[in-house]
Amino acid sequence: MRLGSNVLRSMLLTTLLLSLIFPSTIASSAASPSSEPIRLVFAGDILLDGFVGDQIAKYGVNFPFAKVAPTLQKADIAFANLETPVSIRGKAAEKTFAFRSKPAVLNGLTYAGIDGVSLANNHILDFGTDAMLDTLVHLDQNKIGHTGAGKDVEEAYKPYTRTVKGKKIAILGVSRVLSGPSWYAGNKKPGAASAYTSQPMLTAIQKMSKVNDYTIVYIHWNEEFKDYPEQYARTLAKQMIDSGADIIFGAHSHCLMGIEYYKNKPIYYSLGNFVFNRSTRGGEKTLHSMLVNVEINDAQVTSKITPVKIIGGQPNFMDDSYNRKTIKLMNNLSYNAIVDANGRVTEKPL
Repeated sequence: MRLGSNVLRSMLLTTLLLSLIFPSTIASSAASPSSEPIRLVFAGDILLDGFVGDQIAKYGVNFPFAKVAPTLQKADIAFANLETPVSIRGKAAEKTFAFRSKPAVLNGLTYAGIDGVSLANNHILDFGTDAMLDTLVHLDQNKIGHTGAGKDVEEAYKPYTRTVKGKKIAILGVSRVLSGPSWYAGNKKPGAASAYTSQPMLTAIQKMSKVNDYTIVYIHWNEEFKDYPEQYARTLAKQMIDSGADIIFGAHSHCLMGIEYYKNKPIYYSLGNFVFNRSTRGGEKTLHSMLVNVEINDAQVTSKITPVKIIGGQPNFMDDSYNRKTIKLMNNLSYNAIVDANGRVTEKPL
C-alpha cells in the first residue's frame, strides 16, 4: 500500500519535532542496539577413564559434570582439554598411564554444555593413530568442536572457531608434552599439534589473529605437580602474544599455577585438573581447580576465576572459605596479576 504525500509529509514533520524535543531518544533508537557481552568459560583437564570411568559406569555419563553443568551451559563457549582418546580400537602404548574412553562418554560433555576441546596433550595417542582419528569422528558426531590433533599437520593446527554475537573467536590447541616426535602431526602424518618448536605454531597464531577478532591459545606444558611454570613457558607465552594471541590458557601440571600479564594480556599457566582421578603423587593439590570466566564487552576483555574442588572425580563449587583460600593461593602464585575477593583478575599497576 502506498502512502499519500500528505501522510508522508506529516510523518516527517512529526519525526523532526520529536528529534528537537527528545534528541537523545531518537538518536539511540536510530543507532544499532548495544552489543551484549560475550561470555566464555575455560576449564582444565578432563579424564573420563580410570576412577572417573568407574564412576561413569555406576552413575552415568552426566555424573562428572552434574554440579558444574548449569554454569557451563550458560556460556557462549565452554572449552576444556580432553585428556583421553575416545575409541574402542587400538593397542595401549607402553607407558605408565594409557587412557581410552568409550564413545558414549561424550554425551556427558554435550550435557555439560562443553562446546569445544583441545586434543593436544600427552594422552591423545595412547591407543595409536586409529583411536586418535576415531576421537575426531566421535566429537564431530556429537557436535563438539576440537583442535590440536588431526590427520595431518594442517588439520592439527586448525583452530576451533565460532562466531558469537558478531565476533569471531578462535582457539588453538597445542602441546609441549608429547611422547616423542612420532606423536607430532606432519605432512600426510596424523598426530598432535606440537609446541616444541616455534613453527608452524607461531605462524598458525599469526594467521588466526588476522582473520578472527579474538585469538586464544590452549597449551599443554610445564611439569606435573609443580607450582610454577618453567622458564621456557614464560618465554613461549610472550612469543605467542607477540604473534597475535589475546589470552593463553595452560594445562598438564594437574595443579593450579599463577597468572602473568604481558602487553595487558593474561597468561593462565595452569587451570589444573577439572574432571580427573586423584593423583597419589600430586596429593591434595591435584583436587583444587577453577573455571576461568572471560567476558568480552565492547572490545574490552576481562576475566574472573571461580574456584572448584574435585570430589570423587566430580568438580564441585564450594563455600566462601574454600574460595578465599583458592584466591589467596592464586595471588601467591601469580606474577603481576591480582585476584580480588570476587575472583576478578586484573594486572598489577606499575
